[in-house]
Amino acid sequence: MKRLKGGGALPPKPTWIQLTKGLLGGFFGILTLTVLNQTTGVPWLMAPFGATCVILFAAPQSPLAQPRNVIVGHLLTASVGLAMLYGVGSESWMIALAVGLAIMLMQACRAVHPPAGANPLVIMLAGTQVVGIDYLFTPVLAGSVALVTIAAVINNLGEPHHWPVYWHGIKRG
Repeated sequence: MKRLKGGGALPPKPTWIQLTKGLLGGFFGILTLTVLNQTTGVPWLMAPFGATCVILFAAPQSPLAQPRNVIVGHLLTASVGLAMLYGVGSESWMIALAVGLAIMLMQACRAVHPPAGANPLVIMLAGTQVVGIDYLFTPVLAGSVALVTIAAVINNLGEPHHWPVYWHGIKRG
């Protein structure tokens, strides 16, 4: 039970600039996707993008908030959800297995993005009548790229932070 004791300090209080970036990033990120959704008639928005905004704008220096993790993480996990849905169905144990496989695949590819773990759930619960292979392009890819683009603007305003920490993880030599 000693392991569950805790005792660490809280993270430092965010500055007003950080709080404002969280507000603006979440607002403009979701507003952009919602407006694109309404004006194009193509789905740009999915529930996990709300959690993506939290990580992108409240913890931008985290490895979980880097463009590679956001985009690749969402693509990998949505692919798992679609493969499971169309390959084996959406029974309870299949949904659970899809989430486990999605986590394992993100870890193996070094592209962990926690909100993307919800993608198999969203896809498998929606079913084949609602979600097709095109879901990978919109909302998953297009929405991820749009949020990363907005994060590149918002996260580089004000304080001297440089975002992203890395784009793809490939070193130039």
